This record gives sequence, C-alpha cells and structure tokens, in this order.
Amino acid sequence: MPRSRRVALADRLAEYDTLVEVGVGQRWDVARTLANRGCTVTATDIVDRTPPASVTFVRDDITAPDRSVYADADVIYALRSPPELHRSLVRLGRSVDAAVRFTTLGTDPPAVPVDPVALPGTTLYVPAGP
Repeated sequence: MPRSRRVALADRLAEYDTLVEVGVGQRWDVARTLANRGCTVTATDIVDRTPPASVTFVRDDITAPDRSVYADADVIYALRSPPELHRSLVRLGRSVDAAVRFTTLGTDPPAVPVDPVALPGTTLYVPAGP
C-alpha cells in the first residue's frame, strides 16, 4: 500500500483506541501503523494468518461472527472490502455498538448507504444511519 494512503487511513482511524480489522489478508500496513501509534488492534480473517508482534490475530468469519472478538471494539474496519460483506460489517458493528469504516475493492460501489470521506488514494466509507 502506498505510504500516503496508509498514513491517511491510519490518521483517520487513530481517533479510536480499540480497533478490529476484518479480512486482513496479507496486508498488515494499517494495523501495524495503528498499533505502533498505541492503539489496540485485532485483525481477523477466515484463514489463519501470522500477524506482526504488535497486532493480535483471531480467525473469524463476519458472516457468522464470534461477537466476543468485537465486543470491546470502538471501530470495526475493513480495507478493500467486497460488496457482499458490507451488510455483515454494518450488522456486526451495530450489534456490538462499534463504529464501522471500510474501503472497497477498486471500483466496487458500497452495498449499504454511506457517507464517503475522500482520503489520499482512497475513499473511506462511513455507513449512514443509526
């Protein structure tokens, strides 16, 4: 991920103390940056991953989540999230009273109502509504 995009995302997400990144894959840049800034970061994915020392990893699927993984989160976020997961993200965030933020895959539009926030190199989506 380009440095400007990573920094812009981390700057925006660092307003939260406890974060969970959903679907981390092999992209640890933002999670690592947030953890290095003093945030508590947990990353999830549907397959086992090896996180950097500063990030906790939990295997989980947000379409059938273990809500205890997200219970203390201030925000649940996903980077390059496919449209089929947007509703699950929002539903999960609401169920544990956490904010939700996400970016999409390339030109895929959000599958839920959102307020877009333009950042260098990407758009961060904030789900609209209660």
